[in-house]
Amino acid sequence: MTVDQAGLDVGATAWLLVSAALVLLMAPGVAFFYGGMVRAANVLGTIMQSFMVIGIVSVLWVAVGFSLAFGQGNQFIGGFDLAGLPDLSATVPGIHLGGVPLLAFVVFQMMFAVITPALITGAGAERWRFGASVFFVAAWSLLVYAPIAHWLFSPQGWAAKLGALDFAGGAVVHASAGAAALALAARLGRRVGWGDPQMRPHNLPLVLIGTSLLWFGWFGFNGGSALTANGVATLAVVNTQVAAATALMSWAIAERIRFGKPTTLGAASGAIAGLVAITPAAGYVTPVGAIAIGAIAGVFCHLAVGLKAVFRVDDSLDVTAVHLGGGLVGCLCVGLFASRDANPAGADGLFSGGGYRQLGLQALAVCVVIAYSMLMTLLISSIANRIIGNRVTPREEAIGLDLSQHGESAYTFTPPAAPIAARGVEHVPVHAVSAPADRTRTQGR
Repeated sequence: MTVDQAGLDVGATAWLLVSAALVLLMAPGVAFFYGGMVRAANVLGTIMQSFMVIGIVSVLWVAVGFSLAFGQGNQFIGGFDLAGLPDLSATVPGIHLGGVPLLAFVVFQMMFAVITPALITGAGAERWRFGASVFFVAAWSLLVYAPIAHWLFSPQGWAAKLGALDFAGGAVVHASAGAAALALAARLGRRVGWGDPQMRPHNLPLVLIGTSLLWFGWFGFNGGSALTANGVATLAVVNTQVAAATALMSWAIAERIRFGKPTTLGAASGAIAGLVAITPAAGYVTPVGAIAIGAIAGVFCHLAVGLKAVFRVDDSLDVTAVHLGGGLVGCLCVGLFASRDANPAGADGLFSGGGYRQLGLQALAVCVVIAYSMLMTLLISSIANRIIGNRVTPREEAIGLDLSQHGESAYTFTPPAAPIAARGVEHVPVHAVSAPADRTRTQGR
């Protein structure tokens, strides 16, 4: 069946399509953010994993992923009624799209499904075999992301029925990805030479470019979750900006207090932490609440980075600290700062006179998401290890993923070419003529 044009809301549809494009921009944002943080021999390998996720998840989402997340099913998983999108005029169970075509909603949610496993790849940077990562992403997107999205994004899900709130994916995207990153990092083991000071970001400007793309794309991530260009979307965009800005400053202040200097990497990480934390709350809190969430997230995630040294888990690019930490902070802060004054469709948190009920629901939902994601990640990665082998060999790790996995190098340095000989003059090596030329200039003085 074709798309029904009757009752089409052009403005809402345009907003959702633009938001989908903004969220897609976050995938190369992640690629550059991670690519700048690894060593020079692993840049392309890291970027390639993020780009491959776009291809894998996009196809799987249309084939079956969207149906498992939003199709007619039970409170734990959707059915197969929307698999392959056979009916373009079909409705999404429990969700009123308000004049937005089904496909616009499908492609918007597709980008969420894409960005989530892309975040996980940072935990296995510099040692995760490319083939194993492809297998993992395909299985994880269907067995982990789709069910969790059903729990919270679909009105049929058990968490949504209880009343847990997740505006744009604090639990669905970030807590699940952060928990998976922790499990994957533990499963892969530490890199050879882990803890060596030389394991530092090789290109901080590239990290900042990635941060900028992520920040820009996040307006679609949160604002588009209102599904139309209305007051809630505007609130979400404003909250996204102030939370990220506040977290950037709070992380930098924490660095200044602890280490004497704020760093550019810290500022970038702080901004991402604020963006993560405001995601579940963007459409449910006031701007003052968003500032508080950003301040908490910046400090909390900064301190969480140091835990990997305590537990000796090599989460290469601090996915756990930023995304699990930020997602946890954001989900719980919904129970603290949510206000019906900001969004009547939301709830009143503890500081808005709503008591502890919403806080308890948020804690329950995010804890179940974390536990499920970690357990399934361990299972999927164990299967991948038996079939393909998760980790590259020590020799391949020493060479770097760029050459060992893709036969390419991000940076090629060649000596300057010798000057072309003038026409009619015999070509001689440069060093043969350089000395006389120097003597001539000396005699001329």
